Amino acid sequence: MTSVARTYAGETPHKKHPPANTRPEAKAPIVLMVSGGADSIALLLMATRVPLNLDDGRGEVRIAKERLHVLHVNHGLRGLDAQEDEELVRNTASHLGIPCTVVSVDVPALTAATPGESFESVARKVRYEAADKLANDLSKAAGTPRSAARIVTAHTADDRAETFFMNAIKGAGPAGLSSIPFRRNRIVRPLLYKTHRELCDYLRLHNVLWAEDVTNEDTSYLRNFVRKKILPLAKEKNDQLVATLASTCDVLNDEDAFLSNIAQREYRSLLQSSSPGVRSLNAHKLAATDVAIGRRIVRTALLDLEPQARLEANDVAAILKAVAKQSGSFHVTYGIHAKIENGTLTLRTRAAQGPQKSFHAQWLSVPGSLPLTNGILTADIIHVTPADSPLALAKELGEKSEGNAVFLDMKALQTDTEDIQLWVAPPSPGDILCPLGMHGQSKKLSDVLSGAHIPLTERAGVPVVSVAPGREIVWVAGVRPDTRFAVTAGSRALLYMCYQKERHV
Repeated sequence: MTSVARTYAGETPHKKHPPANTRPEAKAPIVLMVSGGADSIALLLMATRVPLNLDDGRGEVRIAKERLHVLHVNHGLRGLDAQEDEELVRNTASHLGIPCTVVSVDVPALTAATPGESFESVARKVRYEAADKLANDLSKAAGTPRSAARIVTAHTADDRAETFFMNAIKGAGPAGLSSIPFRRNRIVRPLLYKTHRELCDYLRLHNVLWAEDVTNEDTSYLRNFVRKKILPLAKEKNDQLVATLASTCDVLNDEDAFLSNIAQREYRSLLQSSSPGVRSLNAHKLAATDVAIGRRIVRTALLDLEPQARLEANDVAAILKAVAKQSGSFHVTYGIHAKIENGTLTLRTRAAQGPQKSFHAQWLSVPGSLPLTNGILTADIIHVTPADSPLALAKELGEKSEGNAVFLDMKALQTDTEDIQLWVAPPSPGDILCPLGMHGQSKKLSDVLSGAHIPLTERAGVPVVSVAPGREIVWVAGVRPDTRFAVTAGSRALLYMCYQKERHV
């Protein structure tokens, strides 16, 4: 679904004064996400008048106006009301002398084309994608690092309390119950400890208008249900409920951050392979992990694949249940497919699902390269000088190849000419090789692929390099060479082969 972006320059000119502090964080762009409601209009006004904390190491400081840029996203939902909101934001930004970008997206149509996703989740994804793009474009224009930019939202203490109850209703762990964090990556929420009432009072004091969204009265939306039904009842028992929940969320957030660091280390140790749209983890070790860390490892893996995914506790529980049984195949959030096979948990995005394409068997000239369905296979010859040790040379070059290349003995190919060819074909039933490191023991190719944790759906795309059709296997590309072609102290020429997988899905 395409979007339309329009940028308006502020009508009030202002003189640019270079900040005294020349660090990137002192001049990087700041994108203010403004919907037109009271909270976001207050954010816009306060960004030009009072010190704010952007969590850039400088504490609460006044923001140079030339750093500010307003973003308004029109979701294409409320017709004339939405147009009026857009006009309000654009006029307010213009009055304050701040550029404004308006992005229009047909979110209802996009939601209909995205099965399993709610309107709210699609709208949220659209907003943050637009903010990321704008922040990146502005950073490039300003010549500052992307990481120094800030995307600022107007979330309040009330939003945090509502999100706490929403996540509790849907089911969540400590991460969900810690609600909205003050900062996540470039996204900062400097008004998180202000209440909605305080911001409305601030606007009234300065005679500034804001828009009221009529859909806020519709309690069929979970947030509105919590706001209109649950919070008023809870406040009858604690009139300081919003402040109380803010403190609770702070505690949960700190403890969540500590456990998340542990889970990140464990995730890296369990990760067996990583490719675009696919993550494979050791399911046996995951099953033996403490459940509190196991949950976080699964969450980390899912967010590694889909950073914008809105995870729910039942998704994580379903994966851990299947891991405990060491079997299962099903879909979870964002259409990610989870499968446990041969002791491996494999998670795939929609784009990476389905059997990997095979390719036609063909000859590879040495030297030369061969484009395949899923990557490029390259071969070359490296001569060993009398002063060089072939074993040391192969080891040194191998360490620089990042694991996608192999160095073998040319002489073992039993050819007297350097103009040779190798046969490249998909795996075939009955293929046998003597894997390097197995002390000359032969093994079925299917067992080698299984031991390398390559799912059945990906095996058709694995290139198998042989001397000739039906002859000895030289290398299972990216997996294991045959020991009969290993480099020895007497090798005078090395066969170099590299399989570079495609980096997109």
